[in-house]
Amino acid sequence: MAQQDDVFKKIVSHAKEYGFVFPSSDIYDGLSAVYDYGQNGVELKNNIKRYWWDAMTLLHENIVGIDSAIFMHPTIWKASGHVDAFNDPLIDNRDSKKRYRADVLIEDHLAKIDDKINKEIAKAAKRFGDAFDEAQFRATNARVLEYQAHRDELHNRFATAMNANDLEALRQIIIDEEIVCPISGTKNWTEVRQFNLMFKTEMGSTADGAMSVYLRPETAQGIFVNYLNVQKTGRMRIPFGIAQIGKAFRNEIVARQFIFRMREFEQMEMQFFVRPGEELKWFAQWKEWRLKWHKALGMGDEKYRYHDHDKLAHYANAATDIEFLMPFGFKEVEGIHSRTNFDLSQHEKFSGKKIQYFDPELNENYTPYVIETSIGVDRMFLSVLCSSYEEETLPGGDTRVVLHLPAPLAPVKCAVLPLVRKDGLPEKAREIVDDLKFDFATHYEEKDAIGKRYRRQDAIGTPFCITVDHQTLEDNTVTLRERDSMEQTRVNIADLHRLIHDRVSLASLLRKLK
Repeated sequence: MAQQDDVFKKIVSHAKEYGFVFPSSDIYDGLSAVYDYGQNGVELKNNIKRYWWDAMTLLHENIVGIDSAIFMHPTIWKASGHVDAFNDPLIDNRDSKKRYRADVLIEDHLAKIDDKINKEIAKAAKRFGDAFDEAQFRATNARVLEYQAHRDELHNRFATAMNANDLEALRQIIIDEEIVCPISGTKNWTEVRQFNLMFKTEMGSTADGAMSVYLRPETAQGIFVNYLNVQKTGRMRIPFGIAQIGKAFRNEIVARQFIFRMREFEQMEMQFFVRPGEELKWFAQWKEWRLKWHKALGMGDEKYRYHDHDKLAHYANAATDIEFLMPFGFKEVEGIHSRTNFDLSQHEKFSGKKIQYFDPELNENYTPYVIETSIGVDRMFLSVLCSSYEEETLPGGDTRVVLHLPAPLAPVKCAVLPLVRKDGLPEKAREIVDDLKFDFATHYEEKDAIGKRYRRQDAIGTPFCITVDHQTLEDNTVTLRERDSMEQTRVNIADLHRLIHDRVSLASLLRKLK
């Protein structure tokens, strides 16, 4: 775990050094759990969003997009349940004066038990080699069975407490398991209490005329309150979906692990409206399709897993997370939820407007059920960054830091590098840049030795480097260097566009989703 922590610290440092992510208000020593995306980070982030948006709206004829406002009528959040129920169970350590989410403390403790089980299995696998039978070992090893029994009992207690919203039971688990504060190392805990996560502000020019409003804690409600507008103007027929990318805000007390949990973040959400009774069928389909979207990036199928919810939200009848293996363990990057007809029914009740769908095939009106897919842009960004980072030892003993970013997501697709700054090579390189820049994010660089320039491009994940040398002036050929293999091939300038496009276009990813 310590080694993984070191790797994560290097990734965070790399993100700042190479213009991916900066602490917000950095010259004022930053603002807790708020970050800015730098020149390379914003390009990577926009490419992630474009991949999601095109996968939703281009590949599905029955999904359209909207962009709703951040400020919304305050009654919306009453109807959705956020005013009364959007809370986290918090607990304070009296010695460190630090505040924690009680459920996260317990989840981390469960993860430690899982680590103990996995270490026992890893030791046995190393000892027995090819003859090792993991299933048999899990079923017969006394220590593993003891760990697993304890984990199962604890997990059941935790799930029961969460579903019952039993704050005292959560605290008792923390006491019984002797969970200590990560800062002070003590078990001097307060009671567990609820804390609402919404940011509240006022809209209006005078104190008397101001109306209390909230910064939206999710983007989904903007879709629900626009359901009728989209359905009628687009003449949409069920099943259909509405997609949206936008900012959301939560006053997280436990904001940690870099951009994994922030107070200002971005979501990519799609609400898919279906007939009542068909929601679980569509839930299963979207669960499968969303995992396929992630795996198409080629970051390793083994790094993903589903995690079904122990506690369902008040509006859901099914929910699962897609988790990705970060340096700090498997963590949620996307949620798929069957939200039933809760949201539309609540908005119909609170607004007094009829929000139903007339189904011509069934010849009846009903309130549609909804399947939601919700992915955190920042968490997706972090998963791509962590998966791509490598400190590689090269033949001969040299090392390099390289980001093996999926080529279509890379902030810079190709860099054009004149071998020297004379003899007409910079001018020829500029000609190539001027030809490619209309289709690809193209970077020009002439400072330092060619090897150092290669390393800088490796560090930001540029898939291709194009080197212009004296031979280029003779036969119109250049050296095309591939990032991951570092192989160099002599190619004609006229072939560059085709060779690069085949690797870096978003269409190459989208075709994997057929």
